[in-house]
Amino acid sequence: MNIVLFEKSEVAVPLPRTDHRAEHILRVLRRSAGDDFDVGMINGPRGKATLRATTPSHLELGFAWAKPHAAPACTALAVGFPRPQTARDILRDATSLGATELSFVRTHRSDANYAKSSLWQNNEWRRHLITGAAQAFDTFVPPTNWHQSLAESLTAWQSTGHQLIALDVYGDHPHLGSWTLPRAAQSCALLIGPERGWDAADRIVLKAAGVTWFNLGPRVLRTETAVVSGLTLINAARARSGK
Repeated sequence: MNIVLFEKSEVAVPLPRTDHRAEHILRVLRRSAGDDFDVGMINGPRGKATLRATTPSHLELGFAWAKPHAAPACTALAVGFPRPQTARDILRDATSLGATELSFVRTHRSDANYAKSSLWQNNEWRRHLITGAAQAFDTFVPPTNWHQSLAESLTAWQSTGHQLIALDVYGDHPHLGSWTLPRAAQSCALLIGPERGWDAADRIVLKAAGVTWFNLGPRVLRTETAVVSGLTLINAARARSGK
């Protein structure tokens, strides 16, 4: 991790030695009493922590916070429900790339059993978000849901003025690398189908929502690869437009 992240409730209490962050501070960063290191408050500021003391049971830390920094540009991501290991990769990498909202949606070709995985039952999913933020030296962890259908997510994003972008390897669509964020829009949502692709019913829902279709070229990509490629191209378009 490139920054050690803490929940707001954790900064006023000692860090248990059994916590993986304590191991990282002592064994990876090799900090001892009096040393400092980079920290962040989840969805809050970055700063420095000083290791004040080490005991057999905990680390005593002091925190000094910097001024708040800007949140990432508003880029939502919807993915047709993938298998758990793929979802783990997406949770981590989409957060690293600055996605500000994640929605794992039910589609006609999604496997309903994936939503029953332990990933979604015991808060494991949140740990992958935090890992992604720490990798990016950021503190922002996107809100994440796995209860909505494709139509429900589209309706929510339409109501908030998101520019809707759907990826599809089939059909004569322009490459996402040619996309530019409309001047009037500040937010967008990238929609990527399930592992077996969009079916006819999904396409009807997407067309009714007024999505703009793009592709990532003629190659059929793994879902997690499409997520990384798509978000990278959106970030590049934002950089070109200054948004």
